[in-house]
Amino acid sequence: MMLFIQEVFSLKDLLISITKGLVQNPDAISVDVSEPDEEGVIVYHLHVAEEDMGRVIGKQGRIAKAIRVVMRAAATRNDAKISVEID
Repeated sequence: MMLFIQEVFSLKDLLISITKGLVQNPDAISVDVSEPDEEGVIVYHLHVAEEDMGRVIGKQGRIAKAIRVVMRAAATRNDAKISVEID
């Protein structure tokens, strides 16, 4: 359980720092982390201001996809399975 807590904070910080470089209102960024489901997947829910949603998603979802790829790569280093949802 301790590894899960430590892993969540580092990946959560990574997601926040990536997002801060994209948005105009970095104070509105929040990340909620769910407990691992039956398959061991941890879901990160990224919340940004409504006016920054387009910047985080990007044209045809390219930025959102890139964020997910980077987060999955970081999680793989910790032998974790994650998913990022942008709300």
